[in-house]
Amino acid sequence: MFLDKYRHYVLGLLRIVLGYAFVLHGTAKFWEFPMSMTGGNGSVELASLMGVGGVIELVFGILFILGLLTRLSAFILSGQMAVAYFMLHAPKGVLFPLMNGGEAAVLYCFIFFYFVFAGAGAFALDNKMAKK
Repeated sequence: MFLDKYRHYVLGLLRIVLGYAFVLHGTAKFWEFPMSMTGGNGSVELASLMGVGGVIELVFGILFILGLLTRLSAFILSGQMAVAYFMLHAPKGVLFPLMNGGEAAVLYCFIFFYFVFAGAGAFALDNKMAKK
């Protein structure tokens, strides 16, 4: 099809935008940028569940943006979102993500999971390393 030649570029663009959006969750937890995740009470504690989540979001989110260790990063980020859904949203007693506030977690989980199989797309350091 006509658009197939752009698939690699669109996948790379999706990876970068998705990673950027995800890294902002980590920056919000630790530096309250672009918003506070603690209601203006400072950063989350590093040794807390939210702190560990923030470290994962920052480290693997940046790797994901760069397209470095993309499949591994995507697998870890997908798992983090599955854990977030089942620990924070599903216990609200409703299985429907629309009703328990878990839509973003489910979408992040499955989009990251897609990258485990699809690879990084264009503009990725993984591609540069594979050529060597």
